[in-house]
Amino acid sequence: MLKGKTALVTGSTSGIGLGIAKALAAQGANIVLNGFGDVDGPTAEVAALGVQVAYHGADMSKPAEIGEMMAFATEKFGRVDILVNNAGIQHVARIENFAPERWDAIIAINLSSAFHATRLALPAMQAAGWGRIINLASVHGLVASAEKSAYVAAKHGIVGLTKVTALENATTGVTCNAICPGWVLTPLVQKQVDAKAAALGVSNDEATGLLLGEKEPSKQFTTPEELGALAVFFCSPAGNNVRGVAWNMDGGWAAQ
Repeated sequence: MLKGKTALVTGSTSGIGLGIAKALAAQGANIVLNGFGDVDGPTAEVAALGVQVAYHGADMSKPAEIGEMMAFATEKFGRVDILVNNAGIQHVARIENFAPERWDAIIAINLSSAFHATRLALPAMQAAGWGRIINLASVHGLVASAEKSAYVAAKHGIVGLTKVTALENATTGVTCNAICPGWVLTPLVQKQVDAKAAALGVSNDEATGLLLGEKEPSKQFTTPEELGALAVFFCSPAGNNVRGVAWNMDGGWAAQ
């Protein structure tokens, strides 16, 4: 379905971003990966799906490097047809104890980076008459949790940016939507489960139930593969008139 298209997925060397990149690659899209850590493994996983893969290590807190990444993708593949703004970091503390530099970093990576990538991707999408911008928000773009002020603020901002982008391009072939996951079983979250099990002296399954039971009524994780399937839907003809939504995959979290 996406053969001949190019997708750039930020924060895609693991977890949600890699899952979405693989889902888009399975539909034929060439992929530009971005992120830290292991690069060779994710690149090989995506390339095994029969598409071209490139990597750019832009620090998403730095607008100049985001510009270099977008220029790299354009030079490599002609243009970015699908932009997935996924890069994100987290820090937990009460507001009065929240380090200002942590706030600035989270806003830069979780919110401002999406703006910078979007503003650079839009002209080519508009000229082509087709484009998809998919922003990874969070259930925290819809509701709040204590001790996550910067993250919640950034994710609410992502939902607002999504709506504005969608409205400004409503009469074009360019759409913008947000995905709002609850708990997703990534390596990072698995470490939280393992730590809870060790701290409480319970099994991994019991720790998983305790973690999910706090917020997620379904008591099951959303998977990167499920999120990838939703991203593919947004890119399909069925998604042509889906514009400006904040689509939660959260096991009923926000329904409470």
